[in-house]
Amino acid sequence: MGFKIHKSKRLIYALVAACAFLLFSFNFSLAATAEAKHYTELQLPPLPEVKVPKYERFVLQNGLVVYLMEDHELPLVNGIALLRTGSRLEPAEKVGLAGFTSAVMRTGGTKKHSPDEINEILEQRAAAVETSIGETAGNASFDALSEDIETVLGLFAEVLREPVFAQEKLDLAKTQGRGSIARRNDNPDSIAGREFRKLIYGQDSPYARIMEYATLDRISREDLLKFYQQYFYPNNMILGVVGDFEPKKMRSLIQAKFGDWQPNPKLAKPQLPEVAQAKTGGVFFVNQPQLTQSNILIGHLGGRLDSPDYAALDVLNGVLNGFGGRLFNEVRSRQGLAYSVYGQWSPRFDYPGMFIAGGQTRSQTTVQFVKALQDQIKRIQTQRVTPQELAFAKESTLNSFVFNFQDPGQTLSRLMRYEYYGYPADFLFRYQKAVAATTAADVQRVARQYLKPENIVTLVVGNQNAIQPPLTQLAAQVTPIDVTIPPPQPQAKN
Repeated sequence: MGFKIHKSKRLIYALVAACAFLLFSFNFSLAATAEAKHYTELQLPPLPEVKVPKYERFVLQNGLVVYLMEDHELPLVNGIALLRTGSRLEPAEKVGLAGFTSAVMRTGGTKKHSPDEINEILEQRAAAVETSIGETAGNASFDALSEDIETVLGLFAEVLREPVFAQEKLDLAKTQGRGSIARRNDNPDSIAGREFRKLIYGQDSPYARIMEYATLDRISREDLLKFYQQYFYPNNMILGVVGDFEPKKMRSLIQAKFGDWQPNPKLAKPQLPEVAQAKTGGVFFVNQPQLTQSNILIGHLGGRLDSPDYAALDVLNGVLNGFGGRLFNEVRSRQGLAYSVYGQWSPRFDYPGMFIAGGQTRSQTTVQFVKALQDQIKRIQTQRVTPQELAFAKESTLNSFVFNFQDPGQTLSRLMRYEYYGYPADFLFRYQKAVAATTAADVQRVARQYLKPENIVTLVVGNQNAIQPPLTQLAAQVTPIDVTIPPPQPQAKN
């Protein structure tokens, strides 16, 4: 211990000496004469061109689609699998089933290895294998050192192909699930997001429904097996591998681990849920007496990423958002109404997303904040964006786009998702060109066409007694939302 303290002191002394030298040698006269420039005067280099690294795509005889992309910068290999499933396909009376299936796939062990054995093998190699099922897709991933790829890929294949869904691991997952239900009203942001989706999609919609104690209690190990057996097949999966490997060897390894996995020839494309806006207008309120601020969301049903106007709508987002956007400049900076404020058209791949605007404000400025949001939505429909606003929005959008391709793994993941959802492989380049070609007239046109002030739903999560003036200044009728958690039912004794 004494050596460590002594060593730390020497390091501190060295840092202090280095800083003193820099201060002594810095030419303050030059710094004083240099004029600070406004950010609009800064000369920035052109954006780097987005290039897709070389990759290979092939299909095994059992229907498994495989992408390979080499990246020898580090001695690492990463993989991800997309499976055509999702929580939207679980039965309404068993909400939570998809999440438990993916969790226990990983934690419950395989036919060849117990959970503890899998964890020990991975920990010894600083590797990982993870599984999850989201709203619209199943995901499985692995990370490994190049030298351990055969072992880790073997475990990854086992988890996908031979999970045993151990009952004790399901029991543990359900206990954790009960804890998450009990805590779901702890965060006002979570309350707002959850209840707003119910208002837009409907509380029984697969895109808004939530797990309750009752739905959790109905889920059995047999349900997990049934859900797994319905969707987990090689001809229902896309596998991508990126990293430090030799392609020929990797092809052989994938063939060895997945080639004899039997496909399901009767696999049918699942019927996706219908989507329509549940509430078309109205003001809704969740009373949280402990809050000193209001969490606000307003918006309506949106669209999909394959809309021909997606790029122009993204530029519209740039006009509204960010440090140079209208919402920040007007609502936060000029009027001083918001801690945070935002507004965006948020599409989805294969079902309608939402247009959402919102933020947080003091209880006393809640009504003023909502009206300010409404004014800015109407303004962008009626007042054409300036050349400066357009240039800022397009630059911001294109800058953000470039950062989606910082490494081969990001690029490969995007290519896989385009195939998963049936998008063309060059979708990313079409989007980039469309953003660059967007005009001020385009922004105003899509604002008028897609933003629907008459359909806007308003949700406020806040302290009813502290909101003055009251929400009735926004609408004659304000509908309260009860977020009381239905209590668990007594468990039947065996």
